[in-house]
Amino acid sequence: MTSETPQPVDFAAVTSGLDGHHNFVLAGVNDHCLRIAVFEGTYRWHRHPGSDELFVVVEGRLEIDLDEGTVVLGPGQAYLVAAGVRHRSRATMRTVNLCFEREDAQTIFDD
Repeated sequence: MTSETPQPVDFAAVTSGLDGHHNFVLAGVNDHCLRIAVFEGTYRWHRHPGSDELFVVVEGRLEIDLDEGTVVLGPGQAYLVAAGVRHRSRATMRTVNLCFEREDAQTIFDD
């Protein structure tokens, strides 16, 4: 999807047949990007010092572990992880989520 030829995006069609771990950019929006992730399992502890990260669940159940506890999201729910906050995401079933973050977001892994 590009700004030159805007087209509707069907999340189910984009993620159909994807299993395992996939994470890719769907679109650029000013200096941010919209990513879509398909995964099951646990992602590594990390943080983004210069960018907030907004998670929006499309399908499945996403658990976001923070040092203070765990946030659990289902389809149609969103959660904002503030810049610099250590977190990791987990999914016990196939989960599809969107992420909005700065295009140049740096990721620092803490494990």
